[in-house]
Amino acid sequence: MSSAHGSGSFGSRPAVGIKRGRVSGADAAAQRAENAEAPRIPHLLQRIFALFSPHRSTLIVTVVLVLVSAALSVVPPLLTQRAFDDGLFPAGGTPNLSVLGVLVAFMLGVFLVNALLGVWQTWLTATVGNKVMGALRVRLFTHLQAMELSFFTKTKTGVIQSRLQNDVGGVATVLTNTISSILGNTVTVIAAFVAMLLLNWQLTIVAVVLMPILVFAQRRVGQVRARIAGKTQESLSDMTAITQETLSVSGILLSKSFTRQQNEIERYAEENRNQVRLQVSQQMSGQWFFATVSVFLSAIPAIVYLVAGALMFNGTTDVTPGTIVAFTTVQARLIFPLLGLMRVALDLQTSSALFARIFEYLDLKPAISDKPDAALVPSAGAARGRVEFDRVRFAYPDARGDARPTLDDVSLTIEPGQFAAFVGPSGAGKTTVSYLIPRFYEAAAGRVLFSGVDVRDLQQESLVSHIGIVSQETYLFHATIAENLRYAKPEATDSELIAAARAANIHDTIDSFPEKYDTMVGERGYRLSGGEKQRIAIARVLLKDPPVLILDEATSALDSISESVVQAALDTASHGRTTIAIAHRLSTIVEADVIFVVDAGRIVERGTHAELLARGAVYASLYARQITASPVTDSPERLPAP
Repeated sequence: MSSAHGSGSFGSRPAVGIKRGRVSGADAAAQRAENAEAPRIPHLLQRIFALFSPHRSTLIVTVVLVLVSAALSVVPPLLTQRAFDDGLFPAGGTPNLSVLGVLVAFMLGVFLVNALLGVWQTWLTATVGNKVMGALRVRLFTHLQAMELSFFTKTKTGVIQSRLQNDVGGVATVLTNTISSILGNTVTVIAAFVAMLLLNWQLTIVAVVLMPILVFAQRRVGQVRARIAGKTQESLSDMTAITQETLSVSGILLSKSFTRQQNEIERYAEENRNQVRLQVSQQMSGQWFFATVSVFLSAIPAIVYLVAGALMFNGTTDVTPGTIVAFTTVQARLIFPLLGLMRVALDLQTSSALFARIFEYLDLKPAISDKPDAALVPSAGAARGRVEFDRVRFAYPDARGDARPTLDDVSLTIEPGQFAAFVGPSGAGKTTVSYLIPRFYEAAAGRVLFSGVDVRDLQQESLVSHIGIVSQETYLFHATIAENLRYAKPEATDSELIAAARAANIHDTIDSFPEKYDTMVGERGYRLSGGEKQRIAIARVLLKDPPVLILDEATSALDSISESVVQAALDTASHGRTTIAIAHRLSTIVEADVIFVVDAGRIVERGTHAELLARGAVYASLYARQITASPVTDSPERLPAP
């Protein structure tokens, strides 16, 4: 390719993701900064509601359950007051067991009902949240599949994965950790304050004065702990990155070939020491956190007892022991809902940022899409398999405005069944030609025709189904050989697999493996040699049986022995098809029906091998340099078969 693909607007944005609806692993300031980077999406709230609208009735039930559960949570303290004053210490002095039994039964009933409501509420929120998350994840994945190739060349894979995993994954917890918490905490706080006022208004004033001190102390300790947690998470990410880099097949081969294993061990050990230090700090900060909370939780009731005693001593209130016990119980239930409500704005902002990042991707419009009246590729006719370029000009989307076009005024015709080759210096635009034929990119001017029809007038799926591509970098899944082959034709029979493998000169090699076609190829096919991977890729294309075959430097990374075997397979594969070869080694295309020489985005020569040599121009110069140069590439040996 002649144009380097730099990071675009999405690639430059950090891969931020929210694993939960609430802040985790970062302090509030860091979370606000992260939320500020979220895109601005019009009508965001309406679109969020639209996601949950199919589950409207379930959500109404959930809201009712949250409200009822929160209201019931303050009933037990009121029953406790009556149990003390009317059951344990009645006016007569003797415990009233009948009253006490009724109150205890009511308490147990409230606890049981509240527990059952909590289970029901959790099931409803989990069901709705995960259904919305699942539908949104599939919707986003489907949308990304429709995006043009340039989107993926300028967007980091990690950013895309973050949207699918972290952002979409956080949808399920928005209901539980944001909406439910806000509703529940609001009702709990209001109900608790009402209950405290009903119990004793003087003690309520004392508690209201002391409560902010506890909330402030908890927030300060929590912020310190969260900052350490954020650093710990960053350190874990660094350790994961080191592991992925050094323990992958490529990383192990690299470190062993340069004898850098000890350096990698020291690098990992250093980060591990940092991780140990942070883990200790995190645990100690957590200990201080709980110690601080414990002190204040104990101090407030003690102060309430002191004030209540002073009031009783002075006779200024009729507070009873039951009132004191009930009051301190209600006050204890008030602290954590108050802390939650102090985070309402941040929670809502974080949840909105999560959805905004998802909708940003869903709002992306594919640069290449089918016309409403797009047609199928003609299945018959004299033009079937013909490829034509008519004054085509093209520049990559991220190219500078003053840069020359990657292809400029290119016109050519490849007849059905012809073997056409494109050669030229690196960056001349050869591979770009192969991208425009299946419409992975759109020509800026001119026309690209396939089987006599402008590719813009054809359905993309139909167009690509008529084209087979074998590239220099073969991609194999971490699966069996048979599964990799059936990627082209899922319904292919075993006999069809064998026939395709035989045609690709790979069947005998596969048959020599203990597991034969059930052999696992390993990550990216690392258990196979370069030549074997290429021949499996060729067999996969043969299963597809397309009328047009594109070979993008399919043998350039192979040694001479592997190249000859693969080239024989390619000769078989190209028989009876329109074949377009992007060639680096000119020895592989000397038998081509027509050779196009590309230089600086233009076709500068065309003809057969003999004609171009006789012309003594660009092609002859390239060929002479390759003949005199010695081969420098070798293919690694195959790793042992499993």
